[in-house]
Amino acid sequence: MDKTKTGKTQSGVDRRDMLKLGAAGAAGTMLPGVPSMAFAADKEKKPIGNFPAGVEGDTVFIGLTLDITGPYSAQGADQQKGYELAVEQLNAGAEQVKKISPLTKKGVLGKKIEFGVADAETKPNTAVQAATRFIHDNKAMMISGSTSSSVAIALQKVCNREHTIYLPAISGSNETTGVDCQRYGFRLCYFAYTACKAIAPVLAKNLGKDRKAIYLVPDYTYGHTTYDSMVEFTEKEGWTTVGEQVHPLGAKDYSSFLINIANSDADTLVVIAYGADAANSIKQAKQFGLLEKMNIVVPYMSAFLEKEIGPDVMQGVYGATGFWWTLQDQYPVAKDFVTAFEAKYKAKPRDSAYIAYLTTVLWADAVERAGSFYPPDVIKAYEAGEVRQGPVGDVTFRAEDHQGVINFPIVKGKKKADMKNDDDYFEIVEVVDGRKALPAIGVLGCKLGDYT
Repeated sequence: MDKTKTGKTQSGVDRRDMLKLGAAGAAGTMLPGVPSMAFAADKEKKPIGNFPAGVEGDTVFIGLTLDITGPYSAQGADQQKGYELAVEQLNAGAEQVKKISPLTKKGVLGKKIEFGVADAETKPNTAVQAATRFIHDNKAMMISGSTSSSVAIALQKVCNREHTIYLPAISGSNETTGVDCQRYGFRLCYFAYTACKAIAPVLAKNLGKDRKAIYLVPDYTYGHTTYDSMVEFTEKEGWTTVGEQVHPLGAKDYSSFLINIANSDADTLVVIAYGADAANSIKQAKQFGLLEKMNIVVPYMSAFLEKEIGPDVMQGVYGATGFWWTLQDQYPVAKDFVTAFEAKYKAKPRDSAYIAYLTTVLWADAVERAGSFYPPDVIKAYEAGEVRQGPVGDVTFRAEDHQGVINFPIVKGKKKADMKNDDDYFEIVEVVDGRKALPAIGVLGCKLGDYT
């Protein structure tokens, strides 16, 4: 097995796609305190996916498909930091992760975690190829990472076929745990339906019930399902939908769309675009003078949007986000996360790092509760509905559609004069009860398949 000078394993991974390989240590004996009979019962189970081959040594491998390049690269880089922190803490048996995963000692079931990172490029085919290599060449027991829902849905399908657990990082489409749900996939983050259901009454209360909204919509599953949900819930509050401008993912020039928006009688611009698309479109909207006559709403806000467009544009903008660092003032576990992240990276975490971190720790918790890496047992541990204490209160998963039940904040951009420091962009309007924001079971059409 080849090693780099830093001692990090690179066996079996195509160097063109491998941007980083993390390892907690070289192969050796099982960790202290883990009985040798811990996996005795596993010997009676039939092989499935990479079980048992992927856990026969003293390490376990997870493959991360992240948007290192492409329109969502800022979110991909932040996710990588969240995964790295989670793996580091799990392998060390840190007290911070034990608050979320109380059965954790060191590693996962005594095995140290190794991970590899490949660039998904915000492209489903690229992501699927990378995940397939991780599964076949590295015997990955879990695949994680996404920002685009098209990527997440494609990865979820291939991992289901390969009987390998898949955990999206960010995926806003209703379809991920709706019509495209899979037995081997679990989504933790909030999504279009929950964000729109939560933010609509906040907008009606603060902006009024007689608004006329026009939408800027990226042309893929996330954009269309977010548009559908936003229209549904804002119209229930009395808003009128003027229309939508659908643009390709990764567009650079929004002038033709913005001209149509300017010529409408809308008073509210709802930007469903995400990542670099959101930043570019809002900057160009400002250049067109639209922000002088329209309010902006970003119902599903991407990390770093506030930095990219600046406080002068962001002030007064309402949005939903997965996490904001000032939640540390309300939640002790959030304080642990923010403190550890700042110590490691000298920066405030955003929701992309947060969800990657929490997704990884909850996977470790499910494996520990299952007492095995056997995929059907891990799935059933998730489906048991065990409630854990996350950085923003209780967190669990629904057995019926594998959707995470997780709280998240609605935020409003601060005036520059009110910012206490360079990262103090938002005030938290409210923390949404994740359970109340979810659709009823079956509304989005999920039908899970078999375990084997």
